[in-house]
Amino acid sequence: MSEAVPTQPVSKNTDAAQTRLRVTEIFYSLQGETCSVGLPTVFVRLTGCPLRCGYCDTAYAFHGGEWFTQAQILSRVAEYGARYVTITGGEPLAQKACLGLLRALCDQGYEVSLETGGALDVSQVDPRVVRVLDIKTPGSGEADKNLYANIAHLTPRDEVKFVICDRADYEWAKGVLKQYSFPCEILFSPSYQQLNATELADWILQDRLPVRLQIQLHKYLWGDVPGK
Repeated sequence: MSEAVPTQPVSKNTDAAQTRLRVTEIFYSLQGETCSVGLPTVFVRLTGCPLRCGYCDTAYAFHGGEWFTQAQILSRVAEYGARYVTITGGEPLAQKACLGLLRALCDQGYEVSLETGGALDVSQVDPRVVRVLDIKTPGSGEADKNLYANIAHLTPRDEVKFVICDRADYEWAKGVLKQYSFPCEILFSPSYQQLNATELADWILQDRLPVRLQIQLHKYLWGDVPGK
């Protein structure tokens, strides 16, 4: 059974309680994925996720963490002096206050992206945010959780990611591309240490797929190191 996001403590200040989020870590690194790969970015990793993908590399964010007010998060982000901010998880949208945080970051002039597993509604996310929607393949073990209605809310500035574990996942993803009309960039990413990136690149070229091959740059630089 999936572990739920921890319940927020009751507060006499309702507005303050609504802007509190459970945070696993806030760190500064190079963006390792998406079309912003290589750019210095502040990452805010929120705690909790309703999914349990077999290849998940951030299971440490399923539980624990520390409560932060929105103001505290904004202050920490500002310390790094970066232009780009990514809200990730876990599953950020599992915490309702995430929507307000995204809006506040945009209001402060950051270029903001959201990494979401695609099982939760993205329609209420601030339109200034780049939504990176991860459509789960069968190899993840969570493909039945995909909320395909999200596709209708995507815009050309958003991105869709498929993590490919094997040839079966690749063929499945090709089928999804034929079935749905995507208005944005499509990313195919080989599951780290499960599928060779060169093999996936060859498949993409052989089939002339209009997708971008994505590798996880941070893992090639630092391996499986949390906070990188």
